[in-house]
Amino acid sequence: MQEIKVHPISPAVGAEISGVDLSQPLNPDTVSRIRQVLLAQGVVFFRDQKLTADQLLTAAGYFGKPVEYPFVRGLDDCPLVIPVLKLPNETLNFGGVWHSDTTYLVKPPMATMLHARDLPELGGDTLFANMTAAYDALSDAMKVLLAPLKALNSAANQTVADTRKHRLEDSGKDTHDVQTEAIHPVVRVHPETGRKSLYVNSAHTVRLEGMTDEESASILQFLYTHQVREEFSCRFRWSPGALAFWDNRCTQHYPVNDYHGFRRLLYRVTLAGDVPN
Repeated sequence: MQEIKVHPISPAVGAEISGVDLSQPLNPDTVSRIRQVLLAQGVVFFRDQKLTADQLLTAAGYFGKPVEYPFVRGLDDCPLVIPVLKLPNETLNFGGVWHSDTTYLVKPPMATMLHARDLPELGGDTLFANMTAAYDALSDAMKVLLAPLKALNSAANQTVADTRKHRLEDSGKDTHDVQTEAIHPVVRVHPETGRKSLYVNSAHTVRLEGMTDEESASILQFLYTHQVREEFSCRFRWSPGALAFWDNRCTQHYPVNDYHGFRRLLYRVTLAGDVPN
């Protein structure tokens, strides 16, 4: 077993793991240890990982089943790996809003891996927030209110649809047969830890079922502000070869768009999830 060291980067979420080379085969004990840290910290980071697209896909496969992203084509020789790209002439960054990945799917991904390929000299950090901590901090009365609620999530929500604009233009897929709306509980139970977390996000959640638009909007806006408070979050500064691996069931992330005029490229793999309960 490789000697794994874990370095938490904030009290609420995130830890760097050292002593692991993801380009090499991982034994079951190493996979189990990484998964334990992921479940405890919500997101784990690795530095200096020299990975080809195929090696990234192999590493992801130790933790789940890689699945395609519905809107953008993957690499020609590795279609399950999606380039997350911003060009120097572009002002929008892909997914540039607080969100949990593709919650408009009936079965949103369990987790995501993102590997740095080409970075600006400065900027382009990613923020992560712990939705379990955000739920735990709510009052008992708010927890009772939210417990039975469900929310409609849609890929057409303009907040995030605009951020896909450039990639749809140059590498968009035909989504005619893809279901891009799903109803999920506002509070979901993690299938592995049994812990509850908030499961709404400003990118994809449209409204709460059974409420007027005004009622729904006021509750959702409160949750959007509450769940990304600094005490629930961390900030990750990318470096060449860095890799982030987050649990999509209990975290949100926000790629900061502060590097206009520079190219930024990362490779992404998502892992199949289940129906949120």
